[in-house]
Amino acid sequence: MATLQKIILSLTLLFLAGCSTTSLVHSEQRLGKTASVSLFQLKNYTDTPRAGMRAANIVEGILLAKGFPVKSHVSEDAKTFSQAQKVAKKDKTESFIIGGVSEWRYKTGIDGEPAVSLQLTMYNTKSGKIEWSATAADSDWGTDSIGTTAQELLETMMK
Repeated sequence: MATLQKIILSLTLLFLAGCSTTSLVHSEQRLGKTASVSLFQLKNYTDTPRAGMRAANIVEGILLAKGFPVKSHVSEDAKTFSQAQKVAKKDKTESFIIGGVSEWRYKTGIDGEPAVSLQLTMYNTKSGKIEWSATAADSDWGTDSIGTTAQELLETMMK
């Protein structure tokens, strides 16, 4: 009987793990400490209004919680690489972050699960070289919000 319970428990855990999917790709170098960072609104490649601003706002909160001094440009229009680098030089920050949101929606269907896909890159302000980069996507339970799903995904990306 104990063996049957173990099998049922294992199958249940396997099923539950399959209900939430996360895909993460990041640079070999993990997000390290920097003296200061300029953060820009993420480009919105979705049909959801202000998804880039919403995601960048969560990134800002995570960076601040990790102790990064942040110069926020979240409420401004997304910048190109060269525009962002120029603003970061004016901010006198060591690094700057730009990126994009590819998915920010609730899936259609019975549960309406949240689905999020994000890309972030941190550049050195002086050299323009990539210091850190990550791309990730996640979908979660229908009872979770997009904000919760995005925050968990961003925390995983920025470890």
